[in-house]
Amino acid sequence: MNKRKLVVLTGAGISAESGISTFRDAGGLWEGHDIMEVASPEGWRKNRKLVLDFYNQRRKQVLNCQPNEAHLELARLEEHFDVTIITQNIDNLHEKAGSSKIIHLHGEILKSQSTLDPSLVYEMDGWEINIGDKCEKGSQLRPFIVWFGEMVPMMEPAIDAAMEADIFVVIGTSLLVYPAAGLIQYAKQSICKYIIDVKVPETGFIGNLKKIEAPASVGTKIMSEEIRLNYV
Repeated sequence: MNKRKLVVLTGAGISAESGISTFRDAGGLWEGHDIMEVASPEGWRKNRKLVLDFYNQRRKQVLNCQPNEAHLELARLEEHFDVTIITQNIDNLHEKAGSSKIIHLHGEILKSQSTLDPSLVYEMDGWEINIGDKCEKGSQLRPFIVWFGEMVPMMEPAIDAAMEADIFVVIGTSLLVYPAAGLIQYAKQSICKYIIDVKVPETGFIGNLKKIEAPASVGTKIMSEEIRLNYV
């Protein structure tokens, strides 16, 4: 029997429970930094060392974090569903949890890429990229992150997945960051949808939507039990 397609969009709220700072919370990651200083092509041109240091610290944090019950439950759901994770997060916690199909919209912090040729992407061994670390073409390596003002190359496969979903779930995102926030609109009106967050954002009208106001680990468990009961 073909498994139903479960598509899950995850944001910073799912990783917050693993101890990874969220980008836009008061007292969160950007405090002390203008976003454009550390997350834009202009910032990179202006001060490469600042940008590298910023992401080196984030990378060190990610390497010390483990997936939480929400990540693990999504991985377990592969037993019953054809699961695609679309994540706005740059960490590797879905991979660590055992999920097999993951679309990273905003890049992956544990990889580097060539400044000159964005198609040259490298797995990293440690947590540091330094000034002078270069690709084979002699160009400085930068974090493999989609910065503000840059194209989101994985958006197309994410839209395709959303359009094919039998169930669409949003976990731990404020739905403020576009184009990712618009993905739920690509899901068929008729299918079952969930939004799980400690504070569920205002969404306007979305058909067949169930809201679960809870931390990611708690809400994911509730959602998982319901869809296994109703769709397996």
